[in-house]
Amino acid sequence: MQSHPPINIEALLTHVPLFNGLAPDEIGRIAKATREIYAGKGDILFHKGDPCNGFHLLVYGQIKLAFTSAQGSEKVVQILGQGQSFGEALMLMDKPYIVFAQALTDSLLLHVSKVAIFEELQRDHKLCRRMLAGMAMRLHELMSDVESYSLHSGKQRIIGYLLRELPDETSDGTGGTNVTITLTTNKGIIASRLNLTQEHFSRILHELIDLDLIVVEGRKIHIPSVARLRLHEG
Repeated sequence: MQSHPPINIEALLTHVPLFNGLAPDEIGRIAKATREIYAGKGDILFHKGDPCNGFHLLVYGQIKLAFTSAQGSEKVVQILGQGQSFGEALMLMDKPYIVFAQALTDSLLLHVSKVAIFEELQRDHKLCRRMLAGMAMRLHELMSDVESYSLHSGKQRIIGYLLRELPDETSDGTGGTNVTITLTTNKGIIASRLNLTQEHFSRILHELIDLDLIVVEGRKIHIPSVARLRLHEG
């Protein structure tokens, strides 16, 4: 069995936005009810229907949340990266998981017990407000996704995704030329996240290549002109 170096859970928790402002003793209590989980690429963290006994914080790595249809096809709901958390809403609702979670790369997560969180919520109402704000932000993101799937073409969805992946200094589209972005995971997972088949995703990429809007090199996408790409988003 692979051994892992010890980690300082309290130090990691102090960097979680959700816990900003908590006193050291409060962080200490939560840390005692937190365990680390090392997941290798491909490992399943939980299945749909499993009980939700807390929430996860991703220290490093990449996790996908997805569900599988009765026909066996997979729909990726979210791709999570470093510093993101998941499971808070179901934890508060005392509901089982409605998706499964799988590691896309070797990952380290912290699992924070709901018992510890409920005890801190009793002591600190500001924590409750921060959790509600975080869940409200995710609901807003979900509504944006539904709008995109319902009203935007596949081409618009892919261009929108590429624009969101731009480095900060070029994300406003005012001057980015010869910009390169690296896809965080494989094209099939991104296609599912955008509610597209992999074949449709590939066809649109080829269309963008033919329009000289992008150059594809494996997971690297070269964008000669961000402004030109943005003109095709609407």
